[in-house]
Amino acid sequence: MTLDLVPLWACILSLAVLMYVLLDGFDLGVGILFFLRRHDEDRDLMVASVAPIWDFNETWLILGSGGLLAVFPLAFSIVMPAVYFPVLLMLLGLLFRGVAFEFRDAPAARKHLWNGAFAYGSLVATFAQGVVLGNFIHGFPVNGRVYAGTSWDWFSPFPLLTGLGLIVGYSLLGATWLVMKTEGDLQQWARGMSRWLLLGLLAFILMVSVWTPIREARIAARWFSFPNLLIFSPVPILTAALAFLLWRSLNQGREVRPFLCAMGLFFLSYTGLIISLWPYVAPPAITLWDAATAPMSQQFLMVGTMFLLPVILLYVFWSYWVFRGKVRAGMSYH
Repeated sequence: MTLDLVPLWACILSLAVLMYVLLDGFDLGVGILFFLRRHDEDRDLMVASVAPIWDFNETWLILGSGGLLAVFPLAFSIVMPAVYFPVLLMLLGLLFRGVAFEFRDAPAARKHLWNGAFAYGSLVATFAQGVVLGNFIHGFPVNGRVYAGTSWDWFSPFPLLTGLGLIVGYSLLGATWLVMKTEGDLQQWARGMSRWLLLGLLAFILMVSVWTPIREARIAARWFSFPNLLIFSPVPILTAALAFLLWRSLNQGREVRPFLCAMGLFFLSYTGLIISLWPYVAPPAITLWDAATAPMSQQFLMVGTMFLLPVILLYVFWSYWVFRGKVRAGMSYH
């Protein structure tokens, strides 16, 4: 009897996507907040808060996309033609943003240009990721085992809405990160921005939560049929409770708790997404088992992943521990 590794692979790839969203989300959010904070000293502190850790956050993106190609190649062949242009925009945004980290403090550098590359790269990459997310919820038209849509199907109201929503969400992560990592005027500004961004994120969560079941009968049946209604009810209840706790923590002058609450909101939203889409990897037609590669290939890939995944996790925890604490003037990536 062959061991079914598909659920385990689904958990690994889900973990990779979640870790990327949580960890790269806040530093993309810091880049988006560049548009709203013009002081050079504050911008230097904002960059210094994420400079030591931003690059390895994207390791999770490589693990997730590489795992999708290796383990669920049919899903990859359907998803990529549908979101080719958003993925291209995301990679270009991440490219310009990464280069800006290296060159904005170089001697004789035109710092204002690299600041623009950092901010616009973060904004474009975030919006593109939100569009990809919206397409997953929206679904992919499939004819047999081939994508039946066009490369412009992503340009529709719902994916564009989720793109804007992710900009607000990542900005909230970035603002609460700055509350935790900075002091003085910049911290107070980030605290005020966090309140507005929390309200904006809740508005987008509400819009997506209403729009999705209205448009997709399968998602409505998943959430509102009995006993699913009772089983899944903790997700919206905990979301409301975390939002209240985040707001209260900001008013109480807390520093770490707002960031943890913001990450909790993303975790609950991600949980709701998995509930809505399971067991489809290219909804509404292709399940995880439909898209999976041969069992022998899954086993071979699992051996390497079981060695690699703990190393990545240890590296992440160690790096965040080493670079803990506040950032202050004079700190530099170089």
